[in-house]
Amino acid sequence: MNHDFTEDEYHGKLDVQMWAAIVRRAMKYRGSVIALGITAVAAAIGDSSFALLTKFVIDEAVENGVGPGLWKWIAAYGFMIAFLCFFVWLFIFNAGRISRYLSHDIRKECFDKLQDLSFAYYDARPVGWLMSRITSDCDRLAQIIAWGLIDLLWGVLIITIMSTVMFIINWKLALIVIGVVAPLVFLSKFFHKRILLTARKIRKTHSEITAAYNESLMGVRTTKTLVREEDNLAEFGKLSSEMHGHSMRLATLSSIYLPIVTTTGSVAAGLALWHGGGQVIQSAISLGTLVMFISYATQFFGPIGQMARIITEMQGAQSAGERVMSLVNTVPQIKDSEEVVERMRLAAGEGTSVPVADASRPTSSPATQDSGPKTQGTGLAPDGYPARIDTIEFQNITFAYSNGRPVLTDFNLRVEAGQTIALVGPTGGGKSTIVSLVCRFYEPTHGKVLINGVDYRQRSLLWLQSNLGIVLQAPHLFSGTVRENIRFGRLDATDAEIEQAAKLVHAHDFIMDLDHGYDSEVGQGGSRLSTGQKQLLSFARAIIAQPQVFVMDEATSSIDTHTEHLIQQGLEAVLQGRISFVIAHRLSTIRRADVILFIAEGRIIEQGSHRELIQKRGRYFELYTSHSKLEREAHAFD
Repeated sequence: MNHDFTEDEYHGKLDVQMWAAIVRRAMKYRGSVIALGITAVAAAIGDSSFALLTKFVIDEAVENGVGPGLWKWIAAYGFMIAFLCFFVWLFIFNAGRISRYLSHDIRKECFDKLQDLSFAYYDARPVGWLMSRITSDCDRLAQIIAWGLIDLLWGVLIITIMSTVMFIINWKLALIVIGVVAPLVFLSKFFHKRILLTARKIRKTHSEITAAYNESLMGVRTTKTLVREEDNLAEFGKLSSEMHGHSMRLATLSSIYLPIVTTTGSVAAGLALWHGGGQVIQSAISLGTLVMFISYATQFFGPIGQMARIITEMQGAQSAGERVMSLVNTVPQIKDSEEVVERMRLAAGEGTSVPVADASRPTSSPATQDSGPKTQGTGLAPDGYPARIDTIEFQNITFAYSNGRPVLTDFNLRVEAGQTIALVGPTGGGKSTIVSLVCRFYEPTHGKVLINGVDYRQRSLLWLQSNLGIVLQAPHLFSGTVRENIRFGRLDATDAEIEQAAKLVHAHDFIMDLDHGYDSEVGQGGSRLSTGQKQLLSFARAIIAQPQVFVMDEATSSIDTHTEHLIQQGLEAVLQGRISFVIAHRLSTIRRADVILFIAEGRIIEQGSHRELIQKRGRYFELYTSHSKLEREAHAFD
């Protein structure tokens, strides 16, 4: 397993701006937040009132003795207990609501962002890393916002109330109690820095473990085939041991720090007893006042300990927050420009009856009503340009992936509607990159891709990609039924249209042989079907979308030659008027192409029809003869 992915490191202090951004998301539920704040204030008042009531009870008992007058204090105690219980219940109720709402919103925001990000983002990040962002990290942020920050507010309030009461009653004794806080601040700074760094290491290792776990599950068949179980276990154990080490360090730091806070409270109570006891003997303060100060000294550092714990958790959760917010704030590399968005907005407001988001939806059946592209005539796309694609042109294209090595160099090509372009050549020559640029999964490093003479970066991304039909060598099916997977190409397709598309690619017969026909479950990723069957379904899914640009990347590699021949016959009518790109090593797939391009080292080495290239006796001729020899030998062996 390869775990070379290195995510961003964060070494800054507690990021107030980041937490403020998350709190702003919680303010969407302003009513619950306000109610939560009110209950926190009420709970703080209730908590701090018991020591003050005790002072009055003791002073009255010392002055008047134990008598009927105490019943009013007993009633006051009962009232404050009921008061506190009620507001604690409200506190828990509102905090729970905010936690669930916020977790839902942040997770949805992350998922929405993942839908917008370009392929380059996924090239650099493992699936496990992304899964960790929208699961454990989102939950942790929601918990700390709903519970942690409110506990922090409660701690500040109760400390403020107790400090105010102590200074009003006896400011000298209050200074003795509060003076112990100063050394605690220095200790907190020392521990918090180390706790934060350790927590970040834990979150990073957790992401690596999730990625490794996902990779192991996805590749379980390969692992068993290569007998790699022990090696994988050793690699996973190394990550797990690293996680254990960081977790133990965090637990050790916390186990040292929190008792220090508790001990500081005991020291403050002892100093209050030492100094206050002398004043009671001298009749400078009452016994009730001393008891109140000792009670406050003990309680005073309870909230401080609670605040220290929350700050520690916030520092631990900050690493999760940094990763979630880095995802949420990621700007897609490929998106509509502001000019395109404005043009679409104006076009939508100038009387068009089709909403921008729906302007490129198909309006007719690919198999029963029309064999041409779904956008006909001189209609306009939502970006204001003609909807029909007549030409696609590459002008001086240079492209490099993130590693910086050019895959295409000074590449030029012009394709017109109705043409089928076949791309052949050695592995790594740039064939898949060309079709990825056509689909705008990536954009050129230099040069332009023109659609009808207009740079496609000035066109709507939604419009372009909704006019693509793509069939890959390793097609992906979603969990669900056969019918649902075909309909995924066009959600408003009828059952009759789905069956017609399946018949067109000769998938209908095998579908009907399944236990429940079109309502048969395909399993996760299409695991219940063969690779060839999945390719046939992906053909039907692409055709029913009625695209203007059709891309087949080794799309028939897992289909027998007889079925491939039948599919080609069915596609001839479908591809009329469309631009199609075909990548294939099987020569029977590309011989009928209008233009064959031999691509090597990011350039067009040879270009022409099958007959023309054979007559040139160049690189394509060598490829054709070698493949023909292999095919003849394979047939002879059969």
